[in-house]
Amino acid sequence: MSPLMAVVSLSYLISAGCYVIGLHMMRTPKSARNGNRLSAVGMVLAVVMTFVIALQKNEATLISWLLLAVALILGITYGAVKARTVKMTDMPQLVSLFNAVGGGAAAAIGAFDYLSQPNGEHLALAFSIPVILDMIIGGITFSGSLIATGKLAGKVSGKPITFPGAKLLNGVVVLIILVAIAMTVGFASSPWILTIAIVASLVFGILMTIPIGGADMPVVVSLLNAFTGLAVAMAGFVINNQILIIAGALVGAAGTILTLQMAAAMNRSVVKIIAGGFGTDDGGGAATTDIPVDVKTTTADDIGVQLAYAKNVMIIPGYGLAAAQAQREVSDLANLLLAHGINVNYAIHPVAGRMPGHMNVLLAEVNVPYEQMKQMEEANAMFENTDVSLVIGANDVTNPQAREPHTVITGMPILDVDKSKSIVVIKRSMSTGYAGIQNPLFANEKTGMFFADAKKGLVEVIAATKEYLEE
Repeated sequence: MSPLMAVVSLSYLISAGCYVIGLHMMRTPKSARNGNRLSAVGMVLAVVMTFVIALQKNEATLISWLLLAVALILGITYGAVKARTVKMTDMPQLVSLFNAVGGGAAAAIGAFDYLSQPNGEHLALAFSIPVILDMIIGGITFSGSLIATGKLAGKVSGKPITFPGAKLLNGVVVLIILVAIAMTVGFASSPWILTIAIVASLVFGILMTIPIGGADMPVVVSLLNAFTGLAVAMAGFVINNQILIIAGALVGAAGTILTLQMAAAMNRSVVKIIAGGFGTDDGGGAATTDIPVDVKTTTADDIGVQLAYAKNVMIIPGYGLAAAQAQREVSDLANLLLAHGINVNYAIHPVAGRMPGHMNVLLAEVNVPYEQMKQMEEANAMFENTDVSLVIGANDVTNPQAREPHTVITGMPILDVDKSKSIVVIKRSMSTGYAGIQNPLFANEKTGMFFADAKKGLVEVIAATKEYLEE
């Protein structure tokens, strides 16, 4: 091994170490930011070493370098600008879009290397198996993530999209994919095999994602993230690049674990989710009549009184808080209460929002202490001793119908908000959540409904609470 390649190999090892340590640091909000930075350092190092290898081989033409430079400039500019300007409410679709880019890039690597082989020759198993898996997994991830992005952004209906013969069509497409795999491994290479594999995988990605409802989107995002990792790992095997294999394996493993955790949090299997989940649009539909809607309304002044005289307050954030960008206001309210000796915690449901950890990210953005973010099991043990539970834009994750038989959310673990001594819900309307059913919590005798935009409503509540606390 030449001294240069020894340096490259050592740099790849350091890069892999950055990924592993960075991923470990992302387990908690306290160290997640530094973990992300460390992983970014590892990625920059890997990219630089890849350029070193390319320069050392000296096989690329001037046009190739120019195209690469243009692609890098465009990609870096778009990524940097988008990451800086994206709203937190748009973060889930951005993550899904990045999944699509990763899967598409991996599939492109596989397709290019497949076409680089002599046409009409049998491919070695060590090459043919990873290259076909790379193209198929990457293609599924690409089209599936684009559909998920559309659903999250409201460009594609969040309702499960089904049609007669969908299962039969799925079966046919899967059969075509299996045939393409067999032909790649056992037959001579051909552009037609490549075309069939890519088209079938793209179609399957669409068919797999469109019947999945909005309530299952957090699981789908993490599942597609795992697919991206697997596709990248396969691309690493195709071009014999260790750092791609390591990075892809880490992403695939992390995404798989997160997917299983998200599915467990909803008490649903991943297979059932892929087969088509429940859900409607983004919660903006008209109220249904599953339960009586004669709710008790309240005012900011009444809420202020309750909070000022409470000892223990639990805040339950949901997508409505994210949509209103009210994380700063909810933090200000919590700090006001804490300054006057009132105990405040946040109950975080694993699938609240539109991506895994959405609420944790929002609250960490305004420096809410991690110790105050209680996960579902811990929060549920605290509700009976909670004087006021303040539900902000959360719906399905607090719906007691999950405890009843024969509902679309039966068996889904929820936050036991109804066990609190008093409940306040800040919500714009009586519209349903993703599951498309009304929430009996809103008609509970202990519940007061404050119909307002979360941001504006919290400003009023803060002002009213401050008056009573300062009396």
